[in-house]
Amino acid sequence: MERLNQTSSVSEFILLGLSTWPEDQKPLFILFLIIYLVTITGNVLTILAICSDPQLHTPMYFFLSVLSFTDIWYTTSIVPKMLVDFLSEKKTISYAGCLTQMYFIYVLVNIDSCLLVVMAFDRYVAICDPFHYVTIMSHCRCVLLVAISCSLSHLHSLLHILLLNQLTFCNSNVVHHFLCDINPLLKLSCSSIFVNDLIIKTEGLVVLVAPFLCIVFSYVRISISVLQIPSATGKRKAFSTCGSHLTVVILFYGSIFYVYLQPLSRYTVQDRVATIVYTVLSSMLNPFIYSLRNKDLKRGLGKLMARRKS
Repeated sequence: MERLNQTSSVSEFILLGLSTWPEDQKPLFILFLIIYLVTITGNVLTILAICSDPQLHTPMYFFLSVLSFTDIWYTTSIVPKMLVDFLSEKKTISYAGCLTQMYFIYVLVNIDSCLLVVMAFDRYVAICDPFHYVTIMSHCRCVLLVAISCSLSHLHSLLHILLLNQLTFCNSNVVHHFLCDINPLLKLSCSSIFVNDLIIKTEGLVVLVAPFLCIVFSYVRISISVLQIPSATGKRKAFSTCGSHLTVVILFYGSIFYVYLQPLSRYTVQDRVATIVYTVLSSMLNPFIYSLRNKDLKRGLGKLMARRKS
């Protein structure tokens, strides 16, 4: 804490949240409580279905179970604090608590991003090189890919938190957001943010855009391979295995790009709404998107429910 006190005269931040109107707080509390419970339930059921069904012990479902596990913690790092703030008059978070929340949010959102890349690569190998799929996507290699995703995400988050901790906050401590995020915090700094801004525009941009470009490249190659399949049934089956993942990618990256690929000076209230999409809604919708468009996962969920009833 000595380090924190030396770099900042601000001991806590005030999170304005989604609305400052008192009459909005209880409806928002109920809405986000429902979203949180649905998110936890949906992702836990997905993990249990995959773990309990031997037919789902494949690389694709292994990555999906890790994604669900990450989404549980991702949502938990955000929504419980929101729920407390909805019912509190003083919506504060300590300086250390703010940096801690931001650290875990950045770790988990980047793990999600890396996992989406890995899942695209898995689909690419399955469709474009099916004869070597088992060899390429071995269990050890799958675990290694997840470990690399986690390691890179922690390093990325640590870099930004350490740089942010060097700034001085001596004016307003009011954060125009419902969580601790780097853009609204940088706007409160009364010291130079040149280095922070430079890292965001270089390292941050690479971390944000590179995974998306890898996914696009994978789907271009997949599309080329699928279009060479002579039968319409074969094409439909190949594309159906990618449909769920592609939907999640568009939802996730579309909202992130809207928030972060713009100048700091243009950060507005609309960005808070877009942040909800990739932080809260995507984690809630992922289990539904994957289960509704996936017969194997629906069968696994059915077996799990039947086992519970018996």
